[in-house]
Amino acid sequence: MSLFHFLRNRSSFNPFVVSVTLSFVLLVIGIALLIPQQAETVLNAAKTGIFKNFSWFYILAFSAFFFFLLALSVSSFGNIKLGSNEEEPEFSFWSWLAMLFAAGMGVGLMFFGVAEPLTHYLSPITEGGSGARQQDALLHTLFHWGVHAWSVYAAMALALAYFAFRYKLPLSLRSCFYPLLKEKIDGKAGDIIDILALVATLFGIITTLGFGATQLGAGLAQIGWISENTFSVQTIVIFAVMGLAVASAASGIGKGVKILSEMNLTLAFVLMVFVLATGPTLHLLSAFNDNLGTYLSNLVQLSFKTYSYEQNHTEWFGGWTILYWAWWCSWAPFVGLFIARISRGRTIREFIFGVLAVPSLFCVIWFTIFGDTAIWINDHTAAGALGALTGTPEKLLFRFLEYLPLPTITGFVSLTVIALFFITSADSGIYVLNNIASRDKSLTAPRWQAVMWGLLMSAAAIVLLRFGGLPTLQTMTLIVALPFAMLMLVMCLSLMRGLNADHKYFSTAVTASSVYWSGDNWQDRLERMLNQTQEQDILKFLKTTALPAMRELGEELSDKYGLSVDIQTHFDREEPAVEFTIHKESLRDFMYGIKTIKREVSEQLIKDGHLPHIRHNVTYEPYTYFFDGRSGYDVQYMNRRELIADILKQYERYLNLLTDVGQELMSHQQTELAE
Repeated sequence: MSLFHFLRNRSSFNPFVVSVTLSFVLLVIGIALLIPQQAETVLNAAKTGIFKNFSWFYILAFSAFFFFLLALSVSSFGNIKLGSNEEEPEFSFWSWLAMLFAAGMGVGLMFFGVAEPLTHYLSPITEGGSGARQQDALLHTLFHWGVHAWSVYAAMALALAYFAFRYKLPLSLRSCFYPLLKEKIDGKAGDIIDILALVATLFGIITTLGFGATQLGAGLAQIGWISENTFSVQTIVIFAVMGLAVASAASGIGKGVKILSEMNLTLAFVLMVFVLATGPTLHLLSAFNDNLGTYLSNLVQLSFKTYSYEQNHTEWFGGWTILYWAWWCSWAPFVGLFIARISRGRTIREFIFGVLAVPSLFCVIWFTIFGDTAIWINDHTAAGALGALTGTPEKLLFRFLEYLPLPTITGFVSLTVIALFFITSADSGIYVLNNIASRDKSLTAPRWQAVMWGLLMSAAAIVLLRFGGLPTLQTMTLIVALPFAMLMLVMCLSLMRGLNADHKYFSTAVTASSVYWSGDNWQDRLERMLNQTQEQDILKFLKTTALPAMRELGEELSDKYGLSVDIQTHFDREEPAVEFTIHKESLRDFMYGIKTIKREVSEQLIKDGHLPHIRHNVTYEPYTYFFDGRSGYDVQYMNRRELIADILKQYERYLNLLTDVGQELMSHQQTELAE
């Protein structure tokens, strides 16, 4: 049995997507094992090339995500619901915020909470006295973990939720491209999208495995359970954690994991409050206000800063900001899918506010408490001993806790929090990978698939850690995230198209001509509705219905009321038309016109066997146009008397406006501009 047949018959996988993804990952592992030196050279060259040629793109893309979401939130699109208009949110507002809060927590905050602010504080990126350097260190940290990081998650989650709950498409990444690709999302184009997402997500999770394994090893060494944090220890940690995650994913004990996850959030919160209470509390409370204000006031400048005028900082910029942006991109499908699943029934405005504001604000609180405390201890208590460990960031959290009360207990709590975040992240990661790789989102994944993903991620993480450590994992993430970031920009364009279509669909009223309908002549109207009108049909309508109606009304107005009426025909134009004009001396003339409009018909409708009356790729409609440039409407279903009534309705509006704003707007005639 071939691999394709096995994947088709014994799994929920899309054979093409999984085969290509597995081939790529196994190729990377094989190259790292067989020719490590050459592989390292290639990876370093790729990293240098991306830093040099695409740093600007990462910065611009993330700023585009952020400002795109801001624009949506303040526009009329913000009122659109992620679901039907009558649908209520699945979770209460506070429960939803709590789950977003949970999404903001993870191994990354535990790893970098102390390490990143302290590293920036002691690096050349910060200048001036101690206070200025501390402020800048927190500013750069918050920029990396704030609204820009959450913008990429929010953009992904919004597109997933919108097309799943509004368009009723499967909750999958390829569905986000429906407005651009239509039914092609079910073909090879959709497969390529899933492959890019699958590879990016895989290496994002693998990188996180690397961070978690190194920090867990350091924690075990710090509390005395092992003598040294060696590669062998990290390998055992990866297999142990991944084994628990696979067991959870394969055995359906998700409810227990959910309880553990909630307990873990409580432990993390207790740890944060403990550091606040036993650290320099008043300094931290003041620093929180300062950090938040500094971050908000520098947000726009940092959003577009590429250090093109500060070449001495470009290495720092590439090694921190660009790597972070790549990491967030690789995690976007993972976090985005979780946020999408819990956000059904929210409005887009509410969704954007919640996803951008709540986790970002929590990150400000977390890094203020851990980062500012670490810098304070380094300067006032540790005499620089903490700063000396910035080269081994996995040790910093546990060494930092030694300067606070109850270090053994807090070290054990930290170790537990990291381990549980590690397990729950891997468990959720397996679910997301199965979702992306599935050919049908309604299929239940067999248990062996969880085992396969666990072994694949563990093997890749161990090989790349052995091959070059955390920098190698970060480089792979940087490489695979670049095409995915480009894909996400196209996704935003697709989302915008979908929102425009949505707005047009729900704001479109019934045809103006149907206002006059009664039960009379319904068979004639039905025949017109179910036959595509062509240009000769509209010409016939203009000559036999519209023109006689205008002449009849014109005679009445001129003979009985003495008005100056003019009727013009333009059958020789590209868009044949007739115009009914009532002349005024000092004001703009009233004009009611009907012209022929050509509309394209999609190939999808022509091929639809349930719509036999649609045979042509274009159709024509008689459309009104007015003297004041207002939008017109289709009048093809009106008879002669209904057209007269419609002209009089518009003329009555014209006369009513003369006593109000109409005098200002209609007392001028357009003049031609000189060449």
